[in-house]
This record gives sequence, structure tokens and C-alpha cells, in this order.
Amino acid sequence: MRWLSVLPQQCILLMACLLMALEAVPIDIDKTKVKREGHVEKEKVENPDTGLYYDEYLRQVIDVLETDRHFREKLQTADIEEIKSGKLSRELDLVSHHVRTRLDELKRQEVARLRMLIKAKMDSVQDTGIDHQALLKQFEHLNHQNPDTFEPKDLDMLIKAATSDLENYDKTRHEEFKKYEMMKEHERREYLKTLDEEKRQREESKFEEMKKKHGDHPKVHHPGSKDQLKEVWEEADGLDPNEFDPKTFFKLHDVNNDGFLDEQELEALFTKELEKVYDPRNEEDDMVEMEEERLRMREHVMNEVDINKDRLVTLEEFLRATEKKEFLEPDSWETLDQQQLFTEDELKEFESHISQQEDELRKKAEDLQKQKEELQRQHDQLQAQKQELQQVVKQMEQKKLQQGNPPAGPAGELKFQPPGEHKVADAPKNPAAGDQPLPPGHVQEPAAGTDQVHP
Repeated sequence: MRWLSVLPQQCILLMACLLMALEAVPIDIDKTKVKREGHVEKEKVENPDTGLYYDEYLRQVIDVLETDRHFREKLQTADIEEIKSGKLSRELDLVSHHVRTRLDELKRQEVARLRMLIKAKMDSVQDTGIDHQALLKQFEHLNHQNPDTFEPKDLDMLIKAATSDLENYDKTRHEEFKKYEMMKEHERREYLKTLDEEKRQREESKFEEMKKKHGDHPKVHHPGSKDQLKEVWEEADGLDPNEFDPKTFFKLHDVNNDGFLDEQELEALFTKELEKVYDPRNEEDDMVEMEEERLRMREHVMNEVDINKDRLVTLEEFLRATEKKEFLEPDSWETLDQQQLFTEDELKEFESHISQQEDELRKKAEDLQKQKEELQRQHDQLQAQKQELQQVVKQMEQKKLQQGNPPAGPAGELKFQPPGEHKVADAPKNPAAGDQPLPPGHVQEPAAGTDQVHP
């Protein structure tokens, strides 16, 4: 798992165009002589996921707006405050018809996608209640009241939503990590309760041994300090540590040559420090904790260096930071294993919340089991009634056979004819008198209901 840090203005389509107009700082150095790690460089160049649920829509809007020359020119002169305030959004009315048409199409696709997801969500929670406010929040990055056209209001909402969400992204990740650590401790304690005294002591000893082993690592340099950067200069870049030059260092690690060190490029600088503490092959090292450590390092450097708080480090800001006392004589850096991540009270509150959730799930499981038993009871009852009716029908047919009456079919017809009996309708009719000659000596009897005539 990798914590994503993306510049708000870059993700909201703004810096992508602005950075294209900036000139790279000229530095005389042959990059072909610099030792690089291929997988690290590839990771930094790739376009990472912002972590936003509308990430694809955001990127598509950026790509389309970049194709308009007028909008790109306006963007070159805009600052971050103009972007956040919505002033730049009004320039959307002046873009080409082709761009507007494409943006309209993107918005319709996004609205359709959100409606489909919300419908699926409503179907899945129909028995447990629906949080309508949470569903409406899914539309905060666009104007859903006008689902067919992309207007300046849509661009303004997209900018503000992305900026706010990205600014809160790190905070959300810290909270998730804290819950992760408390859950680990909760599960460990619950497991200990299932052991006898001897096994419990062995597990506690093993736990303390692993903690000690994890904490036994080389000194971690203060992120952003001269010692830390020189180590990258020497081990990652393959350069002489005695020739360390901040300006050259900046250029080397500005991978996309846009004139800035963004959050991704900064995080890549801490790989060597993290490798001192975490090894995926070691049982005692948790890779989730490693990513939290990386996030903490990046946040610290941004707070120290990023003067205008635009989540970008310019060359000027970087060089100014190298002149500070903290750069040359930094305080020691405390890793996660040296800090108290939560208190006992916080753990108890968390466990109480977990217990409440378990009780709710248990109650729901019991209700479902009762429903299952009731359905089974009804099924068994219907089966018994069916068997009883079949038995009654069978007894009635046997009784008819005993009385000499053939059993009847579903419509009352006879299933078979007893020997010697024929249906009346199938009996041959006597030919009419005079139609055929009678044999000698045969006297035709008068038909029933006619008077006999005597000579």
C-alpha cells in the first residue's frame, strides 16, 4: 500500500498546464554517469491514483482542458488563490466548442456512473436503512441538477472538491493507521486470553523480543537534513559525498523536469532511510507501518520547506531550507517504534466500539437464523399437507375400486372401461327401416314409443 500525495492544483487540472511553461534550471551535469535505480524511477514517473473516488473523471477533464490553447494561456498567469476562488472557472465560457462538447459527454458519463453506484448501494442497504446525506455527498464534485452540460460551476465544484479532499487525505490515512495499530493490539490481547499461563508467558516474551529486534536498526537521519540528502546523493545517485551540491541535487530528483519537487518525488528520497528500519523479509517489520513512516517524513519536510503551502517545493524554497540551522544540525528523528501511537483509554474506547459492532452483527445473525428456522418450519408444514392430500386421493381411488367403480381421471372421465361395457356414444346405431333388406323370417320390432299396427 502506498500513501498517495498529489498536488491539489495539479490534480485539478491546473498545474499540469502551468508547469509546461516553466523553464528547467540549467545544471551542468551528465546524468548518464549517475547511478539510478530503475524500479524507483519508474515508480516516480508513473501517474499515480489520487485516491479520490472520482479520480478517472478528474483526469479526463484535465486531459480535455489541456487541449484548449486559450485556457492553457490563462492558466499560465493564474495563481493558486485565483484557482481556488473560482475565478479561473469563468474562463470555461471561452473555450472551443469541441472542448465543451467533450466535457459535456464526460459529465453525462460521470453522472450515469454515480447513479448506478448509488442504486447498487441503496439495493444493498435497503434492510438496514439509507444514509441519504452520504449518498448526496457523492455528487459534490459536479452539479448534478444539470446532468447534461459541463458549466463553469462544474469546474469550480471539481476544483474545490479535489482541493479539500486532497488536503484531508493525509489526516484520513493517519486515522486509518491508528485504527490498524489498535486492532493489532486488540487481537493480540484477545489471543492471549485463550492461552494458559505458561503459553501466555511464552507469547509475551516472543512479542517483546520482536519489538527489541525491530528497534535495533541503524540511525535514521532527520528527513530533509543535509546528512539525509547526502546519503541519497552518495548511495542512490552514485556521486561523491564531498561534492554535494543542493542545486544539482534538486535537478537530479526533479524527475519530470517541471521545476518542482512534488510529494511523490519527495517520498522517493526517504527510501534509504526506511530500508534501515523495515525489511519485508523480517517477521518483526510491518510494511503498513513503513508507509506510515514515509508519510510522516514527507509531511515533515513539506511543513519545513513549502513556504507558500501549495504542496510543491520550488528550487528557491529548497535552497532557502538548506541555509537553515535545522538543515545542518537537525534534531534526532523518532521513528514509529519510539512513539506511543495510542493511549489505553483510546484502546478501550476502540474495543468498546468493536464490541458494540460485534453485538449488532450477532443480533442480526440471530434474526437471520430465526427467519431461516421459520421458513423451514413453513416448508415442512406444506410438505406434510401435500403428503396428507396425496394419501387421501389414494384412499379414495382404492375405495372406488372396491365398490366396482373405476377410478376417475382429473376431469371425471373413466381411466379404463370394464370388459363388455362400451360407451353409449360408441354403440352402433340400427340402420333406418327400409334402408337395407331384412333377412328371411326376421320381423322388425317397432321402435320404442311408436304404436304397433296389426293387420
